[in-house]
Amino acid sequence: MTFYKNHKEKLELLQSGKLNLVDNVNHFLKNIEDQKDLNAFNFVFEEETIKSAKAVEQKIKNNTAGKLAGMVIAIKDVLAYKDHPLTCSSNILKNFTSLYTATAVQKLIDEDAIIIGKTNCDEFAMGSSNENSAFGNVLNPVNKTRVPGGSSGGSAVSVAANLCDVSLGTDTGGSIRQPAAFCGVYGLKPTYGRVSRYGLTAFASSFDTIGPFAKSVEDAALVMEVISGKDENDSTSVKKEIPNYLSSLSKSKKFKIGIPKEYFAEGLDEEIRDAILDIVDELKLEGYEVKDVSLPMTEYTIATYYILTTAEASSNLARFDGARYGFRAADYKNLNEMYLNSRTQGFGKEVKRRIMLGTYVLSSGYYDAYYRKAQKVRRLIKEDFDKVFSEVDLLITPTTPTVAFKIGEKSDDPLQMYLSDIYTTSANLAGIPGISIPIGKNSENLPIGLQILSPQFEEEKIFLLSIHIQNEITK
Repeated sequence: MTFYKNHKEKLELLQSGKLNLVDNVNHFLKNIEDQKDLNAFNFVFEEETIKSAKAVEQKIKNNTAGKLAGMVIAIKDVLAYKDHPLTCSSNILKNFTSLYTATAVQKLIDEDAIIIGKTNCDEFAMGSSNENSAFGNVLNPVNKTRVPGGSSGGSAVSVAANLCDVSLGTDTGGSIRQPAAFCGVYGLKPTYGRVSRYGLTAFASSFDTIGPFAKSVEDAALVMEVISGKDENDSTSVKKEIPNYLSSLSKSKKFKIGIPKEYFAEGLDEEIRDAILDIVDELKLEGYEVKDVSLPMTEYTIATYYILTTAEASSNLARFDGARYGFRAADYKNLNEMYLNSRTQGFGKEVKRRIMLGTYVLSSGYYDAYYRKAQKVRRLIKEDFDKVFSEVDLLITPTTPTVAFKIGEKSDDPLQMYLSDIYTTSANLAGIPGISIPIGKNSENLPIGLQILSPQFEEEKIFLLSIHIQNEITK
């Protein structure tokens, strides 16, 4: 049922009648049921998906279908979809139904994509392993004893385990790229402002981005083309021309590539280092100019990231108080107790940890020492990238310091867990785009991801190098 490499091939099969869309959707639904133990989905919209498939099939026959006609997409359960559950994998939003649809999701629907369900994730997108969900752990389909990465673990697994064609995730500090690396799929974090955040439940508003997981560069490019653009409902979205990413993949260009020494220092798994440097050597042989560069502020990225994101989370999550919507504790004597009990019972351990951290760094006496200083360091990190990108077009780095680790391995050590984002948080701090692409497996048969970073709004360059590696080097 999925004997196509990308959406272009699928659409040709649908148009020629060699593939029936309802059968295709039923195939995905059966896969979801058969691999229920992966726990990738919080909600599956079976009847609705079949109904949509019939309607889209008719549009294809009438030649009136949109550019994503028949693409079956799963969306992370932090994205609003009208009249459907929106839980953020948290008990505090257990029975909440969304009142409107996120702009990115609506754009998919407008181009005749089929939304098959909502994927599991770390609660409020806070986590690097998908072990912080009120719906339970998500398992990595490559090896079920391993984590799939987080926070968009369910979205990565839904693509890797062939439960849909493409999925949407969100990336605040690596939550698309890290699970993509752990599960062996493509995952793109766009430039901050490229895709509207309207309808995305906020974790850290100046970091959050929405992007695709896919089995091919072509599908990631096509979905990015559809979801990008200025949105009047989101003041942080940017009015900038959207390149035709898919058709630009046929261009041929030799880029100047930077290899930041700080990303290949102590702590990086040797097999990951060797796999990435093998790709770099291959690019050199093909005439790409490769240069060693330095990003000296790298050592401060994790500390800066966790100070600023927890501060924003503390403010954003204040709205979940038991008074307006979502979960309310049954036992309380006064208003203060209602707030206290509702938040204590409704939020999980990691979310509470981050709210407390954020409240602390914003508190009187600590604001200047932590929050204000971290904002200044964020600026320096951005300047690091600006300087390097005046010398090179793109950067190649590892996506993660290790392959997918074992379930429970880092649960008791938050700092070790946070350090698994060491190569991804910098892109969110600087607001630049990045992709993780699969480049093979290690000796334990676990996927290895390579990260490509570019200057702001230059996703086209990322796609061009990615498609070259996909088609010519790792094929």
